[in-house]
Amino acid sequence: MKSFSIDAVESPDARVLILGTLPSVKSLAAGEYYAHPRNCFWWIMGELVGASPDLSYADRLEKLRKSGIALWDVCRSAERAGSSDAEIRMETVEPNDFRAFLGAHPRIEMICFNGQPAERLFRRKVLPSLQSLRLIPHQVLDSTSPACARITREEKLAHWRDALAPFIDG
Repeated sequence: MKSFSIDAVESPDARVLILGTLPSVKSLAAGEYYAHPRNCFWWIMGELVGASPDLSYADRLEKLRKSGIALWDVCRSAERAGSSDAEIRMETVEPNDFRAFLGAHPRIEMICFNGQPAERLFRRKVLPSLQSLRLIPHQVLDSTSPACARITREEKLAHWRDALAPFIDG
């Protein structure tokens, strides 16, 4: 099944770009990033910038924007069975337009990946055609997916806090 990315969450003042691979089936159905109730992304963002899952989706996005965080996916589209990153068919991946995005967001100082699969896709499908991206520091963070159960959400929060602290207030 072909899946498509959700529009980027962005602001002109964004300093950090957080990238996933491709929205899950639940996220695509809801039209929202990280819509699976057991994904801890919004819990982490609630702790870091006040974008708590208790808020409306629009309010959470506004909190991200005001905190200088942009959110997007590596893939514009790809074929995948279900929601697993392992099921993404590499030959069908069409990356998002990072040249245009970064041209419109010149203050991006850090690219963070929500899990290793996002970083691997980025390295394989984006970096070869856009060498200037190598100048922006990258960091792989623990996946917020419920499939990543090797560490607790509190440990994930600590790693995300360490990575994002230099770029966000509070």
